Amino acid sequence: DTFACLLTLPFALRAICPYLWMDILYFWDLLRILVKFVSRRRRRPLFFVLDRFFEQTAAFPHKPFVVFGHESYSFAEADKRSNKVANALLARPEFKAGDTAALFMGNHPAFLFTWLGLAKCGSPVALLNHNIRSKSLLHCLGCCRPKVLIAASGTSLSDILPSLREQGVTVLLMTQQCDTPGIESFADKVDEASDAPLPRSLRSHITTESPAVYIYTSGTTGLPKAAMVNQNRLLTALTVLCSNGVSSSDVIYLNLPLYHTAGFFIGFIGSIETGSTIILKRKFSASQFWDDCRKYNVTVIQYIGEVMRYLCSTPKRENDKDHKVRLAIGNGVRADIWREFLSRFGNIQVREFYASTEGNVGFLNYVGKIGAIGRVNFLHWKLFPYTLVKYDTERDEPVRDSNGLCVEAPKGETGLLVSKITHIAPFVGYAQNEEQTEKKRLRDVLKKGDLYFNSGDLMRIDKDNFIYFQDRVGDTFRWKGENVATTEVSDILTISDCLDEANVYGVKVPGHEGRIGMAAVTVKDGSHFDRSKTYSHVVNYLPSYARPRFIRIQKAVEVTGTFKQKKVKLVEEGFDPGCVQDPLYFLDDNEKQYIPLTPQVYFSIISGEIKL
Repeated sequence: DTFACLLTLPFALRAICPYLWMDILYFWDLLRILVKFVSRRRRRPLFFVLDRFFEQTAAFPHKPFVVFGHESYSFAEADKRSNKVANALLARPEFKAGDTAALFMGNHPAFLFTWLGLAKCGSPVALLNHNIRSKSLLHCLGCCRPKVLIAASGTSLSDILPSLREQGVTVLLMTQQCDTPGIESFADKVDEASDAPLPRSLRSHITTESPAVYIYTSGTTGLPKAAMVNQNRLLTALTVLCSNGVSSSDVIYLNLPLYHTAGFFIGFIGSIETGSTIILKRKFSASQFWDDCRKYNVTVIQYIGEVMRYLCSTPKRENDKDHKVRLAIGNGVRADIWREFLSRFGNIQVREFYASTEGNVGFLNYVGKIGAIGRVNFLHWKLFPYTLVKYDTERDEPVRDSNGLCVEAPKGETGLLVSKITHIAPFVGYAQNEEQTEKKRLRDVLKKGDLYFNSGDLMRIDKDNFIYFQDRVGDTFRWKGENVATTEVSDILTISDCLDEANVYGVKVPGHEGRIGMAAVTVKDGSHFDRSKTYSHVVNYLPSYARPRFIRIQKAVEVTGTFKQKKVKLVEEGFDPGCVQDPLYFLDDNEKQYIPLTPQVYFSIISGEIKL
């Protein structure tokens, strides 16, 4: 009997706790990573990401570190090239070790070598989005106050040169010669510089709290904010790939922007820890993606935002499953796209995670539950205390009780994710922007005097303890007394026959409380906007308050550099046919279809003649 009980125990446990074994493995990984992190923190002299690069260079000097087209650089070559960059910089009178520098270049090996060179000088580095110009660029530079701006060849900065001179910023161009007054060529100086190693004393001023990099938020709203990432935070970034089973034998395809968290933290810094080879691309290309994976024997890919949907939108090919990719790591994939991706491209392990550049909490979907961003458990909560609190979308603030404390959202209900600010989970904030930093701090959450980080993200935890992203605060709007989650409406629209992409948002209508639903959409290739079918689709799938009353047909949905949909401009432009050049349609319940939104229909809505 005892033997029979022991025999049936694993099956009984699996029936009662289907995820127990995966939870145990995850706990073990988490503890192993914590032990490694703590041991590194205790090392003297202090241990930083750069020191891990030195370890890998010593262990695998001739192993390819980065491959870029026909170019390949080993760990040793990357080490020497970055020494040249550092020595060329230190030869300049206006630059000394520890000075802040700004990098203004796209995905190129020079980006990696320059960052490593600056790290060897003990210098914090601002990673600028190379697509921004004039006012935005000056704003970003003002946040971190660099001594030098190192830009890619071909970059035009003549319009802001006078302002840069006023700020005391020296502009160095990664080109052999430069004829623009006030901008110096730097590539030739790097080529001529010594590749001798730099003394550790140059970095003796660095502590775990010292700034390592400044990464700018993607700017879906307003001007970008500079999130200061300190050396301690950067050290934790080393663990991202290895915690997902990535090793030195893996080949990582990096086509996301290096100036942003996903490309820099996961692709670049993560590969320094694992000793993996990076296949670097200038930018994401859906048409070249799988051919590159086959050509370079890629085993690990990254995704963010809409990337997976772009891959699924490419024409189907017989060799779609002919590749060596075993792991896809990223965030922001919709459940329907996730299923389609696996069905089409084969048995690839998708590791969806949740994290933000400046945030102090993250989740990992180590189970592979489609649609979830992670799994919550007691150990994780103990280390990084977080909760979901009820949120009033109309007032745009958390709901508070009679004592002024936040109200926790019950399991199964949507709530705002807030995470306690502690020594283990700090929130450093934004450089030169105390106002925006303070906006992210939430006080008196569960008890008087406590302090939490406001993620700005609405989440839901189900009965099995999986956590799901619902919407961004501000993206959720309220109409007819009901909350409308834009991501849910977008998902419904894109499963219709004729629509490809949908960017959903709320717009103001005079004389009405809240915001009414509107969607900027693109039509599938070879299709046309079927007004009757789309009407039937939204009526069948969505409650009346959530149906987009206005539809705007666009040639392409605008996204940020990290493939997040832009909404601010669309919200400002609204549904006035006099201001919007794109075709506009209005949901007419009498006609049972979307009708063209003419100036006459528009004025009938504004005047209240047409009831909404």
